[in-house]
Amino acid sequence: MALPSRMVLYGRLAGRGAGAVLLASHRGTDGLSRRSYITNSTQNQLQFKLDERTAHSSLDLFKKDTGVIYRILGLDPTHVQDSPLRFRDWAVVLADSHIESGRHYWEVTVKKSDEFRLGVADVATSRDECIGTNSSSWVFAYLQKKWYAMTTNKLVPVTLVGKPDRVGLLLDFEAGRLSLVDTQTAKVVHTIKTQFRTPVSPAFALWDGEILTHSGLEMPPGL
Repeated sequence: MALPSRMVLYGRLAGRGAGAVLLASHRGTDGLSRRSYITNSTQNQLQFKLDERTAHSSLDLFKKDTGVIYRILGLDPTHVQDSPLRFRDWAVVLADSHIESGRHYWEVTVKKSDEFRLGVADVATSRDECIGTNSSSWVFAYLQKKWYAMTTNKLVPVTLVGKPDRVGLLLDFEAGRLSLVDTQTAKVVHTIKTQFRTPVSPAFALWDGEILTHSGLEMPPGL
């Protein structure tokens, strides 16, 4: 069974990872309508599904492994196929793609969840820690109707008003940037600055409802 969500967020805040992390905020002001950036081309576009081998026993994948739903009781871990890739204590799942270079963009529908984390993690990140609590993962967390940037247990408020139905994530591997994007305006809301030293995968944690991922998207103009 997944641990209580408050323990998930605050249970390991005593630790600090090595390496400096710069967090920068941006606000979009124009009123462009939301648009979809779907294309048939695969050049410089990340296409992924969620990797069931990494999913905690409280998480079920759906819609051809592009969505994940949280089950409060979860499955008996003995009934889940054993895998060294699986998260053992935390409701986390990784994507099946490994990113080593380039700029990549994907979106996540979050309207049916009130508590989640979205971001990236080293492919080899510990399966005994939650994403956002160590120095090998970088996420945007939504909790108690507020957004935070989170890494190495450090929480920084993000000035995104309310909760949109869908958000974007923009990764620039060489520049060491992970950005939260307002899909209504195609503007960066907040950026986590770090240095990626090893391949990373899109990463997701969930303690309520469900989320749905959207990959294979064209980079929005201006990002």
